[in-house]
Amino acid sequence: MASKRILASQNQFGLKKTKKNPDWLSQELSQCEFKDKRLGKRFINLAKKMWGGLGETIPFACQDWANAKAAYRFFSNKTVSEKNILGGHFQSTSDRVANAEGPILVLQDTTEFSYQREKPELVGITKIIPNGKDLLGQKKYYTKCGILMHSSLAVTTDGLPLGLSAIKFWTRKKFKGTNALKNKVNPTRMPIEKKESYRWLENLRQSTQLLNAPNRCIHVGDRESDIYELYCMAQKLKTNFVVRTCVDRLAGDGQHTIANEMDEVKIKGLHRIEVQDKKGNISKAILEIKYRVIRVLPPIGKQKKYPNLLLTVIHAEERGKPRNREKISWKLITNLSIKSRQEAIEKLRWYAMRWKIETFHKILKSGCKAEESKLRTADRLTNLISVFCILSWRVFWMTMVNRSCSNASPRLALTEIEINLLDTIKKSKSLERNKKLSDYLIQIAKLGGYLARVSDPPPGNTVMWRGLSRLTDINLGFDLALKIVGN
Repeated sequence: MASKRILASQNQFGLKKTKKNPDWLSQELSQCEFKDKRLGKRFINLAKKMWGGLGETIPFACQDWANAKAAYRFFSNKTVSEKNILGGHFQSTSDRVANAEGPILVLQDTTEFSYQREKPELVGITKIIPNGKDLLGQKKYYTKCGILMHSSLAVTTDGLPLGLSAIKFWTRKKFKGTNALKNKVNPTRMPIEKKESYRWLENLRQSTQLLNAPNRCIHVGDRESDIYELYCMAQKLKTNFVVRTCVDRLAGDGQHTIANEMDEVKIKGLHRIEVQDKKGNISKAILEIKYRVIRVLPPIGKQKKYPNLLLTVIHAEERGKPRNREKISWKLITNLSIKSRQEAIEKLRWYAMRWKIETFHKILKSGCKAEESKLRTADRLTNLISVFCILSWRVFWMTMVNRSCSNASPRLALTEIEINLLDTIKKSKSLERNKKLSDYLIQIAKLGGYLARVSDPPPGNTVMWRGLSRLTDINLGFDLALKIVGN
């Protein structure tokens, strides 16, 4: 009876895998390059298993010792690096950017992965922090074991993540002694290549080259990216940036600063926004907006090496003093032209998109549980995190595509068998109802615990990764059932 029901369901909904509609991982990773083609095939198979066991350990995802052993060998293979693993995804990101319309925001940020290891030197050190005092009253220090990752995420102005465009892993071993050096040398006189902040420039260069659309790209960074060399590089590459500034640089003739000039600027307009505090309470705020084109000078020790730049500075400060939260005060700097209040607000909105890369990092840590891995060396961990980056992007993309392209065809994100399985679960026929992508993504979210009540907000990343994991299990169960019936 069970066999007949499975066959009837297969005939009724056409549940057959076809080469015309491969799974997304096969498409996403098709352009990866490895020295050995067998490594490429092993990588795709491994990525599929880890996608099916999202957030689980390697043995759980692989299900048997042979596959787990193959995974460990892959991650420890000296010929495998994050460039091999992410190469196909980078190219797919470039293709998606080429097909997208309008400006592309390239969001940069750094995150830290912390680990507990008996031999932290095999992974690396991220920081040394004070940890109280010993019995003799001398300071104790705690060495934090982990890896730092600086990534660039390309998103549309509607917030749809198109993929990663650059990534860099490192530990602080390379920069050992930097703090001691600062005691002898003025940091502003140190070459940028010797600083850890050089990663911002490297990612800007790599992203601009990969996406091959410098005029469309707007590189967005927080106050850590307020680097004069970055502005010069953007000018050289003919690309754009919006950065939150924290340095009051020399301006004009060098006898005053940016702050002095902005104090003279009159308020150009107001902008009303909604603000959410740490407890989730929403309040309204009125921002006073000022902007001006200013001639910005390089640091004193580098004025012979770098040119003066004409940049636009935007100040957005909240009117009045809010309760239970900090006052909003954004100071942005950009090489984009601003001629009206609307254009200034547009740049503020683009900077506000920066939190999306933090959401991506949250999926890496909470969804994929990248910090719970037991791999022992930095090289193996960076290879594993690189795989997680692709999976995390997909979860994020599935969440946001439901909000920005809800009326699209479900085939934009799902295979035929996934569509038919979801129809079978809901006991409906897609051909008769002509469903949209949002209908299927909400159904996936329901598998992850989303209630889909009228008052509920759109499904978030957590329910999406749970639902996608469960859909993978259902797909696996269906494949096994077909094999049983076939025998």
